[in-house]
Amino acid sequence: MATQTCYYEVLTVSRSASGDEIKKAYRKLALKFHPDRNQGDDEAIARFKEASEAFDVLGDPNKRARYDQFGHAGVSGAAGRGGAGFSDVNDIFSAFGDIFEGFGFGGGGGGRSRGGRSGARRGASLETTIVLDLPQAASGCKRQLEVKRREVCDTCSGSGAKPGSDTVSCSTCDGHGQVIQSQGFFRVQTTCPSCKGEGKTIKDPCGDCSGSGRQVKSSTLEINIPAGVDSGMQMPIRGEGEAGLKGGPRGDLHVNFQVKDHPLFERDGQDLLCRLPISYSQAALGADVEIPTLTGRDQLKIRAGTQPGEVMRLRHKGMPDPNGRHHVGDLLVEIQVEVPRRLNERQEELLRELAELEDADVMPHQKSFFDHVKNFFAGDDDEE
Repeated sequence: MATQTCYYEVLTVSRSASGDEIKKAYRKLALKFHPDRNQGDDEAIARFKEASEAFDVLGDPNKRARYDQFGHAGVSGAAGRGGAGFSDVNDIFSAFGDIFEGFGFGGGGGGRSRGGRSGARRGASLETTIVLDLPQAASGCKRQLEVKRREVCDTCSGSGAKPGSDTVSCSTCDGHGQVIQSQGFFRVQTTCPSCKGEGKTIKDPCGDCSGSGRQVKSSTLEINIPAGVDSGMQMPIRGEGEAGLKGGPRGDLHVNFQVKDHPLFERDGQDLLCRLPISYSQAALGADVEIPTLTGRDQLKIRAGTQPGEVMRLRHKGMPDPNGRHHVGDLLVEIQVEVPRRLNERQEELLRELAELEDADVMPHQKSFFDHVKNFFAGDDDEE
């Protein structure tokens, strides 16, 4: 397996760095290795992609938390937009184009002259929560989700313009998509605030989407939930977020999981804990008792002399690994010896015989509370 450089080392920040520090570090590296400054330098472009991949993870609190806990395995498939990182620099500019504004070159990998998609912007990512019971989380299942999201407008095909009409050249930037501001001896080129860098504006907006190019629609998705998920885990579904603008890539859908408490089992990672009540005689003499597991009933051998609180381990009867590794946790059975609240005559007789054999000091037979009170004060009178 190929090794991967630590994302914190890529951005040269500490693991305790704040979000602003991470963004500042990425901005510095991205500007240094920007393709416009390093045309024809494949190594610089590779460094640019690497820094962007690191920022994609560390700049997102959810991804960063998974990375801090599980490393690269925790964000496998989550970093970037294609394979081991972003598929191309246009994807990076679509996601983080605002990072580069105000530095003499835009977020378009060389702008429109390079054939980049003018105005293309990645769609927003969405979040939803799925509630499962423990057996569903243990076995995995399929769920259908009803998702409301912005889709490309059918009427204008995402252009935002009324069918039959056309866009016009932006009057603010004369169609260049950039404006130049002079500040003393310096000239700063920034994205045009009127057309957002497109160079064109809509004269007659589409009536169905009000010129936005997108409409809110409901979609039904069927997702496969892997076995072993736990509360707090999140599963990203790539490309199932909102549609991008002007042909930009879709966002993602992040599915959060919440697993309900179970009346018999407590979960600790991949292990399960079950508290098993048994009688004094079973604990003292040993017994074969029936216990519940997630897959059905099973038999547990209680050894003679088992003590209260003792824990017995059943291998591979717990929760599977949600990351797909062939590891299943254990079922831990904690023994709880129950003391009966009521005894029939024969049971009491036998227990008193046992107490005599053990030379144990027990309460006299059928002695009432008031008899004990009388004896207690009688003892005080004797002392006087």
